[in-house]
Amino acid sequence: MKLKAQTDQKPRFEAVLCTHPVPFGKWFHVFLTLFPSVSGCLGRGTVPRLVPCAATSQRCLRTNDVENVGRTARHHTFFEMLGNFSFGDYFKKEAIKWAWELTTVEFGLPANRLWISIYEEDDEAFAIWHDEVGVPIDRIKRMGEDDNFWTSGITGPCGPCSEIYYDFQPEKGYSDVDLGDDTRFMEFYNLVFMQYNKKDDGSLEPLKQKNIDTGLGLERMARILQKVPNNYETDLIYPIIQKASELANVTYDTADNRSKTNLKIIGDHMRAVVYLISDGVVPSNIGRGYIVRRLIRRVVRTGRLLGIKGDGRGNIDGAFTPVIAEKVIALSNHIDEDVKGRAGRILEELKREELRFVQTLERGEKLLEEMLADALASANDGGRIPCLAGKDAFLLYDTYGFPVEISTEVAQERGVVVDMEGFDIEMDNQRRQSQAAHNVVKLEVGEGADIMENISDTEFLGYDTLSAKAIVESLIVNGNPVLQVSEGNDVEVLLNRTPFYAESGGQIGDHGFIYISEGENSQNVVVEVKDVQKSAGSIFVHKGIIKQGILEVGREVEAAVDAELRQGAKVHHTATHLLQSALKRIIGQETSQAGSLVAFDRLRFDFNYHRPLVDAEIVKIEELINGWIGDAVLLQTKVMALTEAKKAGAIAMFGEKYGEEVRVVEVPGVSMELCGGTHVFNTSEIRGFKIISEQGIASGVRRIEAVAGDAFIEYVNARDYHMKRLCTMLKVKAEDVTTRVDNLLEELRMARNEISNLREKTAVAKASSIANKAFVVGTSKEIRVLVEYMDDADADSLKSAAEFLMDNLQDPVAIVLGSCPGEGKVSLVAAFTPSVVDLGVQAGKFIGSIAKLCGGGGGGRPNFAQAGGRKPENLLDALENARSELTRILSEKAS
Repeated sequence: MKLKAQTDQKPRFEAVLCTHPVPFGKWFHVFLTLFPSVSGCLGRGTVPRLVPCAATSQRCLRTNDVENVGRTARHHTFFEMLGNFSFGDYFKKEAIKWAWELTTVEFGLPANRLWISIYEEDDEAFAIWHDEVGVPIDRIKRMGEDDNFWTSGITGPCGPCSEIYYDFQPEKGYSDVDLGDDTRFMEFYNLVFMQYNKKDDGSLEPLKQKNIDTGLGLERMARILQKVPNNYETDLIYPIIQKASELANVTYDTADNRSKTNLKIIGDHMRAVVYLISDGVVPSNIGRGYIVRRLIRRVVRTGRLLGIKGDGRGNIDGAFTPVIAEKVIALSNHIDEDVKGRAGRILEELKREELRFVQTLERGEKLLEEMLADALASANDGGRIPCLAGKDAFLLYDTYGFPVEISTEVAQERGVVVDMEGFDIEMDNQRRQSQAAHNVVKLEVGEGADIMENISDTEFLGYDTLSAKAIVESLIVNGNPVLQVSEGNDVEVLLNRTPFYAESGGQIGDHGFIYISEGENSQNVVVEVKDVQKSAGSIFVHKGIIKQGILEVGREVEAAVDAELRQGAKVHHTATHLLQSALKRIIGQETSQAGSLVAFDRLRFDFNYHRPLVDAEIVKIEELINGWIGDAVLLQTKVMALTEAKKAGAIAMFGEKYGEEVRVVEVPGVSMELCGGTHVFNTSEIRGFKIISEQGIASGVRRIEAVAGDAFIEYVNARDYHMKRLCTMLKVKAEDVTTRVDNLLEELRMARNEISNLREKTAVAKASSIANKAFVVGTSKEIRVLVEYMDDADADSLKSAAEFLMDNLQDPVAIVLGSCPGEGKVSLVAAFTPSVVDLGVQAGKFIGSIAKLCGGGGGGRPNFAQAGGRKPENLLDALENARSELTRILSEKAS
């Protein structure tokens, strides 16, 4: 059977692996599937088993070795993993036999081309492969822990692996075989036998339940079945490459290796970003959004290397990524119809991101020119070979997204070498930091970690009461357990039960008091609680200070939440649910939550959206929410199974972890969300809602801040106070304030224009008086040079003066003017006539180096450029430097 990317029928392997196929909509942003960790929990008996086995078709994303994409035959950022899993059901024998049957019978791969790797100590796997499956001993390779032993981290579930490799060159025989030889072998199927738990001391203990986790790469199997040289030339990716080739005016088959690599990068990355954006991940500078942005920018950079200009449809300034994305979307139609339905949003996001990044690239080009000029100048002073530092090349690559290949090419044209060794060092440093950030590390503070192991989960009572009696289970000071804490000390208190809400789901922790009363009117212990956090699952940590007395472990206390602050949190949390529902109704169902904060005095809600909200939309959102508040709707809260909640339409927050049972908060007819936070009983308690700001915090991510309840009343009263003051100051009614302010602003604008015109006239008059100070340089061609100080002329006046001098002094002429328009400000302008530019002297490059002497920078066109600085005290010296440099350069070129 030949596996096709486009077919009207589902691939056969789906029926073989799973009677009830799992939907595609699952993402894993590191190359660790969900199931090994679940398998380990099941094996340790810490999580109940819901099903005995499962099969999946997973979209996966891997970015830790993105530099290998396109350079090897098999590396991808985006790939699809076919897996089957056993949770204490079948184990090693069945997994091996079924993998062999699927590979040789269903897919029809010749057995004599298949090689097996096993963990060097796994004699059981060796016996099954050889004695029961019949694989010859010569084609079973024992390999070490690095290759064939899977671990989930420093500690936790683990076990030996067995992998199936395909041999592309069987004629080479069995001697000196290296399964790591990518030119001959490709591993396409991995079987993980999860049978141990790795303890802190490195020892292995058998799991109570042995589990299976397998993965078969769709792209790799497609390559084998379609008999093509690499994964990229399968019909999963090759049509995308062909579209990119068309835009680049190259033919893939006849392209050089470098161009082929670049085309493969585009083919791979475009698959990834289309599916990511379809699933609601938009480009940004944080989290998942940064992955999308990074991949899009890599496509754009690579397209420029290939010479792609414009959208291929006549618009030279248009974006090309949407054109390629259309091909990806077309290929996905039979796999995921949702992608086609979201095509408009996908194409718009790509267009916007590409055009924005092109501007960044152009800034990088300008910075590269400055760096090369500095390298040339330094080399001339020291008699060395001009060299662009590796740190500078990496800065261009990492910060400005400027390809090191382009930096190298441009540098070579200017006679500058690039320190690639230094660049590689910077790249390795970044890669190590990135990998370190993903390592699993067990943290301990003092003996606090041991405490948590002996403490039961805290019983939360805060949905029903704001005060309760509890027992002090433990006290922690500076990370260490203590038996008692005296007055004046900070402390973390662990109770067996509590009415305090611990920070989670965006809602901050409650404030209040823990106290012990002895006698009717006396309290001999008082702890002021300023924060509550969750630790080690559902253990509530009350953080506060002993205000009075001595608190001891084992004592019974009264825990009381600040009722006023809790009401503020409830009001803002329910208002957050109403806000999300209103956003979906007003601007579109595709918008989704990207974060939130529920405080006592305000709420903050981040959401995915590609543009600012207009005033009319904000008004509609407020009207809708205040309408729901006025309707006095009773909230309904219930606990139900997660699957039941999702079927009912409850909204889950992406990235949140949910158990088998979840708490569902519903405002009937308005919203239904999975939420563990505290809420009002009736929407009327919210009293009123007002958006106080709406702004972008990252590309594709917007933020709304709003107030409700008492905070809403305070906000309205404060605004009313300021409005009354304005009315008094302007001597108008409230409804006339806007008109009066508009008139004042217009008067101010006109006054500023008059001042600007007067300054320009003054500057031109000054320019007329200094025109005769121009001096001549050069012998073969006489060039007039004028470098002068223009007092306090602003940038516009300086520009007008330079333009006047250009018109009145005949070509060829080179003009540099400088001024101090304000405290701590320097303004510079350079104007060169065509004959000067023809000599290779450019205003933009020249003025940039002069501006650096004044603590600034700038640039512009070859014939006209402006710059600024922050050190007026250096201006006269900088102008003198400009005079001497212009004289030297023009004398050499015009002699």
